[in-house]
Amino acid sequence: MARKGASAKGRKDRTRGREEHEPFAAPVDSGRAELIPDRERPDGWTLLLDGAPQSHVDLGDPAHLSFAYQRRLGHVIDLAAPPLQPLHVLHLGGGAFTLARYAAATRPRSTQQIVEIDAALVRLVRERLPLDPQARVRVRSVDAREGLAKLPEGWADLVVADVFSGARTPAHLTSAEFLTDVRRVLKPSGQYAANLADGPPLAHLRGQIATAAAVFPELALAADPVVWRGRRFGNAVLLASALPLPVAEFTRRVASDPHPGRVEHGRALRDFTGGAAVVTDAGAKPSPAPPPSVFEDL
Repeated sequence: MARKGASAKGRKDRTRGREEHEPFAAPVDSGRAELIPDRERPDGWTLLLDGAPQSHVDLGDPAHLSFAYQRRLGHVIDLAAPPLQPLHVLHLGGGAFTLARYAAATRPRSTQQIVEIDAALVRLVRERLPLDPQARVRVRSVDAREGLAKLPEGWADLVVADVFSGARTPAHLTSAEFLTDVRRVLKPSGQYAANLADGPPLAHLRGQIATAAAVFPELALAADPVVWRGRRFGNAVLLASALPLPVAEFTRRVASDPHPGRVEHGRALRDFTGGAAVVTDAGAKPSPAPPPSVFEDL
């Protein structure tokens, strides 16, 4: 009987293991969430919301970053302070908590807060893609700007904004007023990093750079060359601070990625704005919706 019981338990465990690594879908507050297993990484998952890829995470190797924009944000985390130094990090937008996991793995004892408005998504990620219990990560299910407003002045070494609703950044997270509150929460040496998305003619991206320049004196932007040339819709990572940025090393790392990107800063980046106006709350609009072709191969 003992052997039979063990066999039954083994079959149950194998069945559960297969179920746990099969595609999974569930409704969340913002739409339909899907978790798609990575064919090349046994513990890898891609999170989609309404068919749009939001995050990739490897539970067995949280320092692995699959998406190009996530690798660029990973470089920002790496260069924000000397190696292994703990940071205070605020993540606006949670997704699968990919960057919080990365910071926890590469900078142990970091104190992190995730602000993710979709409470049902947070529950799904906690259940299906659990955080390391040793990670010092707090998750709050409120609007990003509301969560930002609750933090004290000078709390964060790094604020990372990666907020999308229906594959678009909400309008109230694109304004100078929003960035002014980001700067309030940052330490004097702190940095702000944002995942932006735009396509030809890059009007949204130019406006976001102009807006950031009205709040932060130091800026850099990383994007694929085809995005820079306005030939394709894609992501761009904006980096901003009150103090000089590690532009040379950031540029080297971005250029050395599997999908090499280009970094612009200084006068070249100012010229890129083409006289775009600063975005304020009164006139803010969401980022443009990506064309369906962006996700055809996913």
